Amino acid sequence: MSTADLSLSAFNPIHSPLLRRPTSSSAPYLLPPPPSLSPRPHSLARLLHLCSSRADRRGILRRTSPITMSCGSTDRLRPELSELNDESDFEKLFTPSGRISICGFGSLLSERSARSTFPDLVDFRVARLDGFRRVFAHVAPIFFERGIAKPETKEISSLSVESCEGETLVVTVFEIEKSEIPAFMRRELEFRFLAVRPRTHDGKPFENLAVLCARYTDEEFFRIRCRGSKEIYFQHYGRYDIDKIWRDDVLPCRSYLRHCVLAAKNLGDAAYDNFLDHTYLADRKTTIRKYLETTGSGIMEEEPPESLRTRYGG
Repeated sequence: MSTADLSLSAFNPIHSPLLRRPTSSSAPYLLPPPPSLSPRPHSLARLLHLCSSRADRRGILRRTSPITMSCGSTDRLRPELSELNDESDFEKLFTPSGRISICGFGSLLSERSARSTFPDLVDFRVARLDGFRRVFAHVAPIFFERGIAKPETKEISSLSVESCEGETLVVTVFEIEKSEIPAFMRRELEFRFLAVRPRTHDGKPFENLAVLCARYTDEEFFRIRCRGSKEIYFQHYGRYDIDKIWRDDVLPCRSYLRHCVLAAKNLGDAAYDNFLDHTYLADRKTTIRKYLETTGSGIMEEEPPESLRTRYGG
């Protein structure tokens, strides 16, 4: 999700108080390449049979940490997660060809949408990611910029993921050039960047780790990304009268939710059902399937503004 396009030089390197930086002895360990890294489209239905993955099979780079997380404590990280704090951390994930994998879970489920942001992406494919759920729980300035936010009804939230034991997501994975990383970090400034290992439809881990945009916190965003500067915060959020980013009282932006649902549907039944049943409102109780059947009924019949019909067309 876009924010004001400030240079990375406006921000200090991102150092998280949650995780220790790795030493040479704790460098990422990559599993040997499996026989096939790309799931076959006709096998998507098998994804949902693998949702109950054990902890020792989660596709996430492991790093020693005393911190644990359950679905009930959304601001802490599981010990397996590796946070990418600055560009040098991203560089550790580069392939020999100089590319890096990105994990899509919302609008990036749409290849057309992904290519509108990353025109030169390669190897767009479907995967699964264990141990995460999707949540509409943060305010996105881009919706205000594009005129599709409805603050009067609190329909202003975008999508992120957070760690949750026992959940599995159908996601997309694709590769971008390393030269695109600085712009990617600027666009996704409100997120925590994690290195995760997706799996194929039959549970085989991908050879390369992928970057995932996960839930952040208001305190970290202001202290680290904004360097404690109210002026920088204003450029991103304050000018839209947003004084809190991560909230539990917001609802999905209607056009954006419709776009994500259509994108998932275009990937097949398994991805579609997974999105409806493993994506939650900010209350973390109401699934998107339930929401669209009740309070959100009618959203899927609403066309986005003419200027956004391609961008938010699924």
